[in-house]
Amino acid sequence: MDLTHAIWRKASRSNSNGGACVEVADNLPGVVAVRDSKDPAGPALTFTPASWRAFVAATPTH
Repeated sequence: MDLTHAIWRKASRSNSNGGACVEVADNLPGVVAVRDSKDPAGPALTFTPASWRAFVAATPTH
């Protein structure tokens, strides 16, 4: 999957002290990509938009 045009943003639930941070790119047609902000050149997970919405809906918010 070519993610060179992905526009990454830090997830709203990521903490600000450099700990467990993920970045999400949802500007690509038909895909949502997720990566570790500490390893931006590393691997990224990709989801369909429907799968990503289901994941977010099932994730606890506390």
